[in-house]
Amino acid sequence: MTFLWYIPNTLDGGHRGDVSDEDWGSLDFTTDLAREVENHGWQGALLGTSWGRPDTFTVGASVLARTEFFKPLIAIRPGYWRPANFAHSSATLDHLSKGRVLVNIVTGIDGAEMYGDDEFDYSRRYDRTKEFLQIVRKLWLEENVTYKGDFFHVEGSTLRPKPWGWEQGNHPTLYFGGASEPAEKVSATEADVQLFWGEPLDGVGERIDRLKGLEHSLGREHQPLEFGLRITTFVRDTSDEAWHDAEEKVEQLIQQRESRQDGGRVPRSPRRGTAVGQQRLLDLAGRGEVLDSCLYTRPGKEGVGGGAGTTWLVGSPQDVADALLKYWELGITHFVLSDTPYRREITRIGDQVLPLVQAGIVARGGTPLVVDRREHELTAQPA
Repeated sequence: MTFLWYIPNTLDGGHRGDVSDEDWGSLDFTTDLAREVENHGWQGALLGTSWGRPDTFTVGASVLARTEFFKPLIAIRPGYWRPANFAHSSATLDHLSKGRVLVNIVTGIDGAEMYGDDEFDYSRRYDRTKEFLQIVRKLWLEENVTYKGDFFHVEGSTLRPKPWGWEQGNHPTLYFGGASEPAEKVSATEADVQLFWGEPLDGVGERIDRLKGLEHSLGREHQPLEFGLRITTFVRDTSDEAWHDAEEKVEQLIQQRESRQDGGRVPRSPRRGTAVGQQRLLDLAGRGEVLDSCLYTRPGKEGVGGGAGTTWLVGSPQDVADALLKYWELGITHFVLSDTPYRREITRIGDQVLPLVQAGIVARGGTPLVVDRREHELTAQPA
């Protein structure tokens, strides 16, 4: 089990309705959020990424130096990094932090022209990602690597240092998203964790079954693929209060969107379309405003979501914990949760929801994980 939060990693305040007036974009602000994550039951956090935000690798490295056991999930793009450069940088950071690096591989287009990526064919982008992941894994775990592909090549390459614990096959966990056919083929063969957006249970279950089938048919060579969920969790003391506040927040976000000035923002890439996974979320509103027990689709319908904000799990701590446990029963073992204001919700979700999820796992015969602060690592606790 892995429980991660989300740190927006933006220069400007107001991200997804956060009303904080703190020093957004500063290292002190981001470190404070990371320390709150450490103190409230989380193992780490996903760092938001896009062209125009602070570089996630630099931010991740800086926060690692200021925290004890926090694990940053660092989002990177194969079109921005070359595989040997990334393998070297990430192995060094993982070695220095004693195994605290997580990696989120992003293939989709986002401001590609601005950083010089001229590959806009989606199928080729996923072919390139596959080569990228294959080279990175080899460099992390093998010596004297030679690889010649259509996009990348290395000759007689050996990394120093290797990732922490590489002798036992350890390396930074590779998270990956994408719902298209090319994306699922890459995930089934090369990723460690497939991240899903907040789809209903039937959609997530269908995709897990399909990916497991692809693992077999495509001849996966690594440990079995694991599965994760990236979603907003909107929690209040009671169900009625949560639904009242959720509807009110959607109205507030609509007003903010209509009044917001776009000056100074990074323009959307003219080549960037709606990804298959995002389109699946947007289509959910046609099935109803509330799906399963408490999956709220209106934020996506109104265009105030974006990413994990497109659907929300809304309710009391027990309502949301029960919903997360339903995903766990399908096979989800990595959760990346968030809501705003970020600082307040780190505490609320960490203190009120995560213990209920852990207790539910134990009640169902599972084995949760707890943070051992003395050893700066996660240790399994017998059920």
